[in-house]
Amino acid sequence: MVEEKSNEITAIPRLLRMIDIRKGIVTIDAMGTQTEIVDEIIKGKGNYCLAVKGNQGTLFEDISLYFSDVQLLERLMKKRQHYQTVEKARSQIEIREYWVSYDVKWLSDRHPHWQKLSGIGMTKNTIDRDGVLTEEVRYFIISSKKDVETFASCVRGHWSVESMHWLLDVVYREDHNQTLDKRAAFNLNAIRKLCLYFLKVIQFPKKDLSYRRKQRYISVHLDDYLPQLFGK
Repeated sequence: MVEEKSNEITAIPRLLRMIDIRKGIVTIDAMGTQTEIVDEIIKGKGNYCLAVKGNQGTLFEDISLYFSDVQLLERLMKKRQHYQTVEKARSQIEIREYWVSYDVKWLSDRHPHWQKLSGIGMTKNTIDRDGVLTEEVRYFIISSKKDVETFASCVRGHWSVESMHWLLDVVYREDHNQTLDKRAAFNLNAIRKLCLYFLKVIQFPKKDLSYRRKQRYISVHLDDYLPQLFGK
């Protein structure tokens, strides 16, 4: 277990050497976007889709400036290097847009220490919550020339894992768990995930309840929810 965030950068290469990443695509958030980690991925014959933020200096600046060209984005859309999804949930609408470009020789020449840099991507999430718009833009470096749908799948897959981890910590304080026995820790993690699943699928009379409030609601009305949990 990695106890401190600062230790993750040194732990990731060791983890990559322990698992088979051949033909796979490794996704890591911006903190793990390091040339040493990229080198380890390439050694393991894997590919990468890594988030890029300001901590990467001119790499971030070059990519963000590249995607700021509106005409470029239009060309990518015509070349089917753009993908969009629209999701409606509760009182908000979320539009997720993805762009990929493989015209990156100029970038790999400027940043030769990033092995096998073959493409770059941008995502833009626009949320309309009761008429109030918020936007989030993120950038990525990519080592394989896949279609834009694959890029979108990598990004969504990574953040679904991050979201699950965040929920486990917020609802059950999993990051504070000090169980030393590995089997017990594994079992507790499985139980927490099962509980989150129940909280997600069970029908509640009130909408927009947080996971914690759902737990309290069930504890007060346990007899009413036992049939949904275990069947009649």
